Amino acid sequence: MKTVRIAAAQTLEYRENIEAALTCALDMIRQAEAEGARLLCFPEGFLQGYLTEPEAARRAAMGLASPTFKAVTNRLAAAGSMIVMGMIESEGEDLFNTAVVIHKGEVIGRYRKAHLLKGERFFRPGTETPIFTIDGLRFGINICYDTGFPEAARKVARAGASLLVCCANNMMPRANAEKFRHVHNAARGERCRETGLWLISADVTGKREGRISWGPTAVLNPAGEVEAQLPLESPGLLIFDIASEQ
Repeated sequence: MKTVRIAAAQTLEYRENIEAALTCALDMIRQAEAEGARLLCFPEGFLQGYLTEPEAARRAAMGLASPTFKAVTNRLAAAGSMIVMGMIESEGEDLFNTAVVIHKGEVIGRYRKAHLLKGERFFRPGTETPIFTIDGLRFGINICYDTGFPEAARKVARAGASLLVCCANNMMPRANAEKFRHVHNAARGERCRETGLWLISADVTGKREGRISWGPTAVLNPAGEVEAQLPLESPGLLIFDIASEQ
């Protein structure tokens, strides 16, 4: 059986500092490709930061056809792996919490977060569930809170994918982080059991202004069991081999 090596980056937050985010991304890409990874996932809102203040989000947002975003993809053009990266996207006057899919410096698609928290309501919800393929491995995307809704994962499974890629950012006030520390994998495991999907998640770690994030960045199997997970409190790269459909 053929396998595809996949990876997830657990990173610090980079808020309105695209240069720092790209420096981190390029380092993670080099590490992942040195390990033979063909798919690499980054956290929710990774490029500009998970910004829940409308003014900051609008200031940082990029259109996928804009020269500013083209400069970003040019920096990623040497990467041979497929990259799933969280960002704040603009289209006209609308803002979206988006995961963009980039391969060899070209945008091949995007997923827009469908289920929005109260503090994200200035974003427009996404309505489409695109499926992507790398080396015979078909995958779809959910963004963080989406995985709390069974239908979001079911749409990915019904489209014929075998892997759900989850971009997340669980930077929370410490009391909430303690409460949810072991909840994220449990909820995502339910989605795996319901659909038969594998799942890989990428999250941030670190502390900010009384907040803390413990991820998790993990791989779950179709039974909802954790197959691999990074330590919760430091940046790193998770590598895992998954069977492809080829």
